Amino acid sequence: MLNQPNPWRDGVARCARYAFGPNKLHMCGPDANREVLSYIKEGVTDSGLTHILQKFQTLYPYLRSIAQANNIKDPFNDRVVEAYWLGNELLETVSKNQFYKHLTDNLELKRKSTPKNFDELIQKLPQGARMHHSFHVFNVYKRTGHLEILHTLESMDACRISWGKVEKIDGPKVTLKRKPLKLINQKLELAPEENFVLHRRLEEDNTLDELKIGDLVTLHWYQACEIVQSKDIKWLDFYTNKHLQLANLTI
Repeated sequence: MLNQPNPWRDGVARCARYAFGPNKLHMCGPDANREVLSYIKEGVTDSGLTHILQKFQTLYPYLRSIAQANNIKDPFNDRVVEAYWLGNELLETVSKNQFYKHLTDNLELKRKSTPKNFDELIQKLPQGARMHHSFHVFNVYKRTGHLEILHTLESMDACRISWGKVEKIDGPKVTLKRKPLKLINQKLELAPEENFVLHRRLEEDNTLDELKIGDLVTLHWYQACEIVQSKDIKWLDFYTNKHLQLANLTI
């Protein structure tokens, strides 16, 4: 379920809510979407869910690298999960060398990319790149899940973690104020807020029961992930814009 902000959140459960959207679309992770949805709806976690999330070929290496850089044993520690999806201080601990090794050894991007694209990518490390989901979405143009194809503006907007404020709830429809990703003067930008309608799905009804007017909600592939606080949005906005700026250097 969408949980109210809680400092004692379960990192595994939280990560599952963010991983659910692309997994449902068969873009990344194992063929286990029904199991993931069942865990989310029941609000429980166990080694089975952890094992499923470890099979996400881009997500899990990022969590593991952030954890190692911060001397945290559990890659699903809630602070690590928060750092990757939303952002926090842990990202600032990861060195450029650790990030480089992550891209080459863990993700094998040097082998999978053209020399030019890989060189452009690593040049961004000393310019402020961080191990945040938005860096990968905006700057690794070829998707690294099951679909090894180039990102489009539409897929980047869906794949990034976006956010919106609940303006209206009308049965199965929830209207949010959300900043869309646009290409303006050949540069990627978050455009002014506009209405975005989130459709409640019958099989996932209870995931939106707790929403109320004024709540801030994060989205991944247009699936609601969790209710967050304004401080979470500040981190997410900061890293999103940082990595948009880096992307604009090479588009």
